[in-house]
Amino acid sequence: MAVMALFTLVLTYQGFSIASLLKMAIRGSQKSFSVISVLLIIGAVTASWMASGTVPTLVYYGIQIINPGSFILVAFLLTSIVSLLIGTSFGTVSTIGIALMIMAKGGGHSQLVAGAIIAGAYVGDRCSPMSSSANLIAIITQTRLYTNIQNMWRTAAWAIGLSLAIYAILSILNPVQTADQMIAQGIETTFQIHPINLLPAIAILVLSIWQVEVKRSMLISIAVASAIALVYQHYSLVELAKFITLGFRLEDDSPLHAILIGGGVVSMVKVSIVVILSTAFVGIFAGTRVLQRVEGVLQRANSRSDRFLVTTLVGVGSAAFGCTQAIAILLTQQLVEPKYKENEKGNYQTRP
Repeated sequence: MAVMALFTLVLTYQGFSIASLLKMAIRGSQKSFSVISVLLIIGAVTASWMASGTVPTLVYYGIQIINPGSFILVAFLLTSIVSLLIGTSFGTVSTIGIALMIMAKGGGHSQLVAGAIIAGAYVGDRCSPMSSSANLIAIITQTRLYTNIQNMWRTAAWAIGLSLAIYAILSILNPVQTADQMIAQGIETTFQIHPINLLPAIAILVLSIWQVEVKRSMLISIAVASAIALVYQHYSLVELAKFITLGFRLEDDSPLHAILIGGGVVSMVKVSIVVILSTAFVGIFAGTRVLQRVEGVLQRANSRSDRFLVTTLVGVGSAAFGCTQAIAILLTQQLVEPKYKENEKGNYQTRP
């Protein structure tokens, strides 16, 4: 917001009026409205999965299969699976990631475990139908989310396969002694652990396979999770509503207080503001043509491979400049879209 204010002052000094800049910002931010509803629903999904015991059950079952000789490999697999289900790297690291790090504490090789957790957390952040970045890309490029995900898996499968091989070797060479069983015991005493708790996640998986619209899939999952939270986990309707709105939180005396926390619609408000500001920036960039020199360089990219290379470089540069995925996605789309429009064959192009 401070940069937006400074940027506005510089542009007014160069002759642009406040009213025209405001119009550009509003025109740009309109692109964000469709994705904000997805972001808010994702917050509700995360909280409802906490309350229903879905995330705790995933953590509980996951840590049961860990042994010293496979710890690093299983850490990567578990975080990959959880991230695919909940679609967020932050949510994955703050739940199963923290649990794994606590278990590995004092067992040696914690840096390798941390690396495996981070790598796994980004699998779903890219390729999950619940990923906010995947939804944002689909919306601004007017492409189908599930088709994009299928295309991403063609390249992701190679990277995941190579990662599995590397982490398997690292696990054998660097066994990690688990140091704490407090988490499993705490989950058992706090939640009713049963396979039924996994129904909200199964619903998302099945509906994704059927390619049901992602908002509808998430709302169905929230309904299933809410029913389990009320009937099976014995939360009241008021408590459930509070969790979905403000985020899930256990009592301060719970051993899981710092692990099983988060989600909620309110938690996504900050992210939504970032997206709105990012799209406002992009609107001003487009209206004032401050990146005209960059656009001139892009015009020299004529072949398909050149466009691909330029898109990659612009994406990296936008991420370095904006420090958020939203700015990287939106600014890249704004800059490279005209070049793709010149060669448009629909929003998807097959290999020649």
